Amino acid sequence: MTTEESFYRDLGGGRFESTGATAGPWNAKAQHAGPPSALLGRALERHQPRPGMRIARITLEVPYPVPVGELAVEARTVRGGARTELLEAELTSQGRPVMLARAWRVAASPEDTPALRPEPGPAALPAPHPVTAAPGTLTDGYVSAMEWRFQEGSAGFTTPGPGAAWVRQRIPLVAGEEDTPLTRALTVADSNWAIAFELDHVRRLVINTDVTLALHRDPVGEWLSLTSATAASPAGSAIASGRLDDRSGDCGRVLQTLLVAER
Repeated sequence: MTTEESFYRDLGGGRFESTGATAGPWNAKAQHAGPPSALLGRALERHQPRPGMRIARITLEVPYPVPVGELAVEARTVRGGARTELLEAELTSQGRPVMLARAWRVAASPEDTPALRPEPGPAALPAPHPVTAAPGTLTDGYVSAMEWRFQEGSAGFTTPGPGAAWVRQRIPLVAGEEDTPLTRALTVADSNWAIAFELDHVRRLVINTDVTLALHRDPVGEWLSLTSATAASPAGSAIASGRLDDRSGDCGRVLQTLLVAER
């Protein structure tokens, strides 16, 4: 379990210090995409907020690995409107963009909008249990900063997908701050492809280039469930798609493009 108090410390002026809890499973010097995704989501939520508006969809592009170190975040409006706004944000390390985000902020739907939910809800939250990490991965950073409860019959990250897991943060995104529904969802969303994992990542290079999170409602509570699967084709690529639930049911969807290449 991590000894860090948070994923980031706010240095002021849009600058943040990354803690060791952000480190991903493949390299202790590179972050898991979950925490920096949430840091960008935090910036977008705080950028010129308007009552009655919510972020419904956010897509994050990962052109470079995000280093564990000092980062800067900046958000701006691409297109403003009475009911919809297109926003974007950029995460930089030493002046180089390492993660980009675009999001639609829209007017919240009327109270009499029907609650449409075509899929069954997730399995109940399992009791605490040991989780097996994938061979050769690091568990001292992000993996241990999150609490994982996989569906019955799964050993964790070593059981091939499709899969389902309940996940929650053990620490806040930014020291001294309350997390928001959006930042909690983004901290979890990049784990979608790991829960869905069915491709041989030892023999082949398999890595996601992006994360899209679409929320038809804001998730409630600290526990979130991902139910995820992978689709792949020869001479193509792969897609990891998942459904995000809270303990009341369906909140939205996660989609990731996966590069599949020979090592």
